[in-house]
Amino acid sequence: MRIEICSALADIGAAAWDALIADESPFLEWGWLASLEEAGCVRQTTGWLPQHLTVWDGKDLVGACPLYLKGHSQGEFVFDHGWADAAERAAIRYYPKLLVAVPFTPATGARLLVRPGTDGRRVRTLLARALLELCRANDFSSVHVNFCTTEDVASLAAAGFERRTAYQFQWHNPGWRSFDDYLDAFRSKRRVQIKRERRELEAQGIVITAHSGADIADELFPTMFRLYKSTIDKLYWGRQYLNQKLFELLRRRWRHRLCFLTACRDGQVIAGTVNVRKGDVMYGRYWGTFEELRYLHFNVCYYATIEYCLREGLRRFEPGAGGEFKYLRGFDARPTESMHFIADARLAAAVRDYLARERAAVTQEIEWLDEQSPLKKSTAAE
Repeated sequence: MRIEICSALADIGAAAWDALIADESPFLEWGWLASLEEAGCVRQTTGWLPQHLTVWDGKDLVGACPLYLKGHSQGEFVFDHGWADAAERAAIRYYPKLLVAVPFTPATGARLLVRPGTDGRRVRTLLARALLELCRANDFSSVHVNFCTTEDVASLAAAGFERRTAYQFQWHNPGWRSFDDYLDAFRSKRRVQIKRERRELEAQGIVITAHSGADIADELFPTMFRLYKSTIDKLYWGRQYLNQKLFELLRRRWRHRLCFLTACRDGQVIAGTVNVRKGDVMYGRYWGTFEELRYLHFNVCYYATIEYCLREGLRRFEPGAGGEFKYLRGFDARPTESMHFIADARLAAAVRDYLARERAAVTQEIEWLDEQSPLKKSTAAE
């Protein structure tokens, strides 16, 4: 087997790359990653230089990892700004660094990709060692592997990476068949509040509609981009990672993964959310609104999407990073993992000590959140 660096996924055929993905996260698919590159969202000038590691057995692609040379720490959702500040104080150059991740996407999935039927342990070990060699040979400060799987964690830990644990709020269906089943799982106070928020839709004259896959009209894509940008423009900390060209590429090559939920009044779209679906999992990604209406966000992003999941038989809904308001609506705290290698021994020792204390604190916080869940005990424990 040999390892090569690929600077553009366009140089690798979609079929060969997607053969590594199988049932894994949709955001690992060629259609998403290559579209980010082709649209110019991911490139050197945006601080995301593709340097994908690929493993070849003769002419066959048998392994890979989506690798980027990063000039900053934006768009990662595993925040290492404190580490960068510490490095600067110690006169250690932190950027550029190496990052194995899906750009702008806090969704767990394999990062050391292996084609089914191949010796997975061997390929993951090769990739883990290659990451370290690439870091050391180029005098980079660090390698970060974000939102990785248990198998990745084991391979990277064996190579000398340190584990970082965080959590996200996710919705899991324990067997509910209807929205009423979901409501009945809540304690009385929260159930009453959700019903009140739902009634606002009727009072506002809002109708929410799901548009999925081939049923998404072409003209809806520009509207969804404008909704995405409306949120960015309203926030002083907002960063526009995506552009209109990406939405056009997704319309042409990735429509089958998309599910748009739109809120309309008098036939006009006033809000919406971009979701991604694969198998029995829904991923919430981007929300926007042209009008600020009470409880509209909760209804479009959570309640309507949960109704869709229940109707379609989906078992999990991952709405992304952050948000205590998700927890109040039945989203449980679930751990996420990332792995990190710091080249400088001094900084590595400090990070290692910090991560041990952080893991303990995260474990305690998840336990506390489970105990205080707005869901009834019998449901929250499942």
